[in-house]
Amino acid sequence: MSAAPIRVLFVCTGNSARSQIAEALLRDFGGADFEVFSAGTEPKGVNPYTVRVLEEIGLDWSGARAKSVTEFIGQPFDYVITVCDRARQTCPVFPGEHNSLHWGLDDPADVEGTDEQKLDAFRRTRTEVATRLRPFIELALRARAPISSR
Repeated sequence: MSAAPIRVLFVCTGNSARSQIAEALLRDFGGADFEVFSAGTEPKGVNPYTVRVLEEIGLDWSGARAKSVTEFIGQPFDYVITVCDRARQTCPVFPGEHNSLHWGLDDPADVEGTDEQKLDAFRRTRTEVATRLRPFIELALRARAPISSR
């Protein structure tokens, strides 16, 4: 009998870049061990650069949509991870037992300049999220494992 997937919700303000990238990467890296969602406190649509930088690594994110955190109120999560300071301050409290984490990531959508400069900002975010996810996955899986198998 396999364990239930670890439920994770990534939250940022617009649900357009950072939380979408985190959702896509954890779905890819974590596979069936994780059930992953993302939402925004003020959703405003998925940024086209988000879709492009995920496509660069073979992830089709073209069907993604920005979601409001209100869609997830009342659902159980093992981890609620805010990825921007503003969302951390305005995120509603999710009832039930879960771990709240905060990863303060710069918003790549704030970068101005050429198309390439903007893409580079989104690539940096993708790399930073990937770097944070690898140890997170290991720890989350270890925390879920029964004591007899550790």
